[in-house]
Amino acid sequence: MRLRLPEERPTEPPTGYKIAHPVLSQDGTRAGFTGVSLGGALPYGVVAEASCVYGLRHRAPHRRCDCGFHCVHDRTTAEALLCTAEHRTAVLLEVSVLGRYIRFERGFRSARQRVRTATVGPCACGKVAAALADAGWGRPGWRALVASCAGCLRGRTSVSPAGFARLAGDGLRVVAGKGLELPAGDLGPSDGLGVPELTAEAALLQARLDWFQAQLARLGGGEGGGGVQG
Repeated sequence: MRLRLPEERPTEPPTGYKIAHPVLSQDGTRAGFTGVSLGGALPYGVVAEASCVYGLRHRAPHRRCDCGFHCVHDRTTAEALLCTAEHRTAVLLEVSVLGRYIRFERGFRSARQRVRTATVGPCACGKVAAALADAGWGRPGWRALVASCAGCLRGRTSVSPAGFARLAGDGLRVVAGKGLELPAGDLGPSDGLGVPELTAEAALLQARLDWFQAQLARLGGGEGGGGVQG
């Protein structure tokens, strides 16, 4: 006798939580995420469809495989994963569970997902993140990003939270620090960015300007003149 799992037909997609690393494409035109465990070598976008990471031809998720997008029911459970050393630089994702899924005691394994919100933690120095900067590692064609305040950028490749949301597209929201919401949008007059969003953008630009000024001062001092005094 073959046992069948009970079927669910929810009126709205279930909500799940997970952690992942934000990534930026090599050419800087796309943004996405990469997992922290199974399937971590395959970056995905805001809306993505799962495939078997073992290369098998069955549809994900399969009962006898580990494939599919994993997430947990409880936000607190996902936040607890950020306490481990290897996951300190990851971000918290709130996702919609789409398509076929298998429900477990603690979460779901689904065929598709939509990332609705990405919550970025503080910079390593403890300050609120003003940007997502090059973390020093990545996947082929993708740079992993890590939260950084304006003072810790030091000239690294970076993108503001609002810029990351814009590149990722599909309505992604990025929340930085203590609930500061930075929606997608350009810096044009029609974007509707508020004071917190513009403050974060200004902090990022100021940090880059400070770095360039420091480099110019260093190069000027190396020429023996010490710079022109006004």
